[in-house]
Amino acid sequence: MKEYQAVMVKLTRSTREDEDALTDLLNERSRGGWEPALIAQSGTPGSPGGERLTVIFQRVTAVER
Repeated sequence: MKEYQAVMVKLTRSTREDEDALTDLLNERSRGGWEPALIAQSGTPGSPGGERLTVIFQRVTAVER
């Protein structure tokens, strides 16, 4: 059985900060057994909602019987 988790990351205008935030997110989830399944980018720079990444993580869980 697979378990999924979605995380939204709001991007800033600083490439370095965005890289650090994404790296921290991937490392944190990896330690918990999660792996990225899908990454999507939405929004536009400067818009009220800004730009963001949606990262879908998945992991295989044991099936209880």
